[in-house]
Amino acid sequence: MEFLPIFARLTNKPVLVVGGGDVAYRKVQSLLQANAAVTVVAPRICEELVAMAPDKLTLLYEEFHAALVKGKRLVIAATEKEEVNQSVFKAAEQANVLVNVVDDPQRCQFVFPSIVDRSPMIIAISTGGSAPVLGRIYKEKLEQWIPRYTGAMAQLAGSFRSQVKQTLNDFKQRRHFWESALRSKLSVVLASGDMAAAHKEMQHQLDNWQGGGGKGHVHLVGGGPGDPDLLTIKALQIMQRSDVIVYDHLISPEVLALCRKDAEFISVGKKAGNHSVAQMRIHKILIEQAKMGKQICRLKGGDPFIFGRGGEEAQALVEENIDFSVVPGITAASACAASAAIPLTHRDHAQSVQFITGHCKINSASSVAGEQPDWASLAQSKQTLVVYMGIIRSADVKSNLIEHGRSPNTPVAIIENGSRPEQRVVTGILSELDDLVAREQIGSPALIIIGDVVKVHAEIVKKFVAQLY
Repeated sequence: MEFLPIFARLTNKPVLVVGGGDVAYRKVQSLLQANAAVTVVAPRICEELVAMAPDKLTLLYEEFHAALVKGKRLVIAATEKEEVNQSVFKAAEQANVLVNVVDDPQRCQFVFPSIVDRSPMIIAISTGGSAPVLGRIYKEKLEQWIPRYTGAMAQLAGSFRSQVKQTLNDFKQRRHFWESALRSKLSVVLASGDMAAAHKEMQHQLDNWQGGGGKGHVHLVGGGPGDPDLLTIKALQIMQRSDVIVYDHLISPEVLALCRKDAEFISVGKKAGNHSVAQMRIHKILIEQAKMGKQICRLKGGDPFIFGRGGEEAQALVEENIDFSVVPGITAASACAASAAIPLTHRDHAQSVQFITGHCKINSASSVAGEQPDWASLAQSKQTLVVYMGIIRSADVKSNLIEHGRSPNTPVAIIENGSRPEQRVVTGILSELDDLVAREQIGSPALIIIGDVVKVHAEIVKKFVAQLY
């Protein structure tokens, strides 16, 4: 991060603008919106700036000289003369005053961002001077997305801050109240423009607040396959407002970075062959945190109810009378298949699909019959078999399927880091499944897809490559 994004209070503070043309005029407009005491210096000054004086700014019809910088909070060089801009920059540097040389990022100690104004809420967007047009494009998107009543909502919240602080003396309680109130039907009332009704609704929210922040709640949230763009909106909202983030090792750093920054992060990661945190210990962590009145985001890779053991965690929470909710996520089967251009079902190749986890006891003489997969069912042709977490036991998967009738020549695909930038797709046939894993040094996370649908991947890739060349 080259520039620290801060908001400066410039009310009645002296600011110098060097230059009297259109560029200077645009900068002066922004400064006056912040109520700065602006002085403009230039031999010639445009009519727009002249029309603002003397009520709003001071005009000096002269050449720039270093003494003008003394005592200023900010200095802006907005001339078309390189030597003048250089002089302004040098003088400001020597006086230890922040300076901005327009259209010269290397000589900017601060930058003017694109602004979305919903006062008192202000959103600033900056590219550090490298691509200002891009900043304006995203400003346009935010202008469309952020409702006009947002400023009124911020003003209303500000008018209630003291009352909320007196009523709720616990910081966590206050934060949960604000999150609840600002997500309530208050926005609908504000959208109508009736501020009196909005004030009444806010008072109602406070008077009827039951201390929701004091009762713990666990959100079992699907974090998807790793691509942050595949998160659901609801998942992101919960990640942003939870007190505690309990997350698996399959949660990518990019997804984790979207969580609330000041939340407590607890890693309960499990890797193939290395269960660093036992499932019962995870239950205990969730229960203990909830009983302390915290809002917990139990962030799981993929979907919590598809080989995520979310069902077990829900049962444990119910036994302790702890409130919970489930936010589904895009499971690895859907994400990996889509990103590898492999349809899970296809009219010509597969009319059904089955999911299995490689963590089951698939080749243990001591396991009881109920713990064994129904290999005869899994080995049927004209269906797709998706194996989660099956890399370590790929040899067992292969041998059991072939033993129960699946053709050794059935196409297979192994998708490593599906949906992520480092995704890798390895294809072959069932008889060489474990050899592919070893030869290609496949690592976790990886998904195995078995069935004729894998042929579609080769057809699509072949046509795509042909188009490129």
